[in-house]
Amino acid sequence: MKIFDTHFHLPAENESSFADFDKAMHEHLSLAMEKLALGNTAVEISRLAAGGDFSDSRRAMEYAQSRENAYFSCGVHPHQAAEYLQKREDFSIFRGEKNLVAIGEIGLDYFYEESPIREQRQVFDEFLELALKWNLPAMLHIRDKEDSFDAGCDALERLTAFAAAGGRFVIHCCTIPEDKIDRFLELGAMIGVTGMVTFKRAENIRAMLKRVPLEKLILETDSPYLAPVPFRGKENTPGLLPLAAQALAVERDMSLKELCRVTTENAERFYLSHLKG
Repeated sequence: MKIFDTHFHLPAENESSFADFDKAMHEHLSLAMEKLALGNTAVEISRLAAGGDFSDSRRAMEYAQSRENAYFSCGVHPHQAAEYLQKREDFSIFRGEKNLVAIGEIGLDYFYEESPIREQRQVFDEFLELALKWNLPAMLHIRDKEDSFDAGCDALERLTAFAAAGGRFVIHCCTIPEDKIDRFLELGAMIGVTGMVTFKRAENIRAMLKRVPLEKLILETDSPYLAPVPFRGKENTPGLLPLAAQALAVERDMSLKELCRVTTENAERFYLSHLKG
């Protein structure tokens, strides 16, 4: 069975080696398959390490270069927007890297607002332009304050022009409200599904996902965050992705095997088609 974690974060270099990370991932995979009573099923995990700033992107690149079925993205998370504008690291070093498949994680975060909104918008615009220039999809983080859609509106304004220019994008760890998701889908959005689909109080996410066509869904962990039930609150890795996949399969009235097949094909078509051309 093939499964594709389209968005995870590596631990910091001083916290864990790549070998330690892979060991934890495979241990998690064994636990997940045992929980699903599928302990004898062979699973191949493709995975995409997301970059949140320059050094994070470089570490993601190094991991992807050293592993089979591993890819990376480069970008500046909205939390790091102000710092990036002060440093202006040269992201052009990533251009042309074989396993670079996306620009991101980029976007807008008005919930925490760790960087001023004006600077978030500036960096978001800059990296959307980079995605167009490099002909790569954009991996988006969009988060609003509760009962607000300001970040969503600002994102829609930019994505309308981006899509019109041929840009492609995924809303990672999507929490867009059910009554707003169609506006993103009309622009061609792919939708990232994390372990939040297993959370008891995530009815809003499950309701939103019912509006998303199957061919627009891809799986992700956002690890080390958002570990699925029954591991919620613990450290996450791509190895726990089958648990989120099973929850989504139940929602879509599909078998786990079929759900993994379809979402993996979706992810490969979205992220890897240019590598096969």
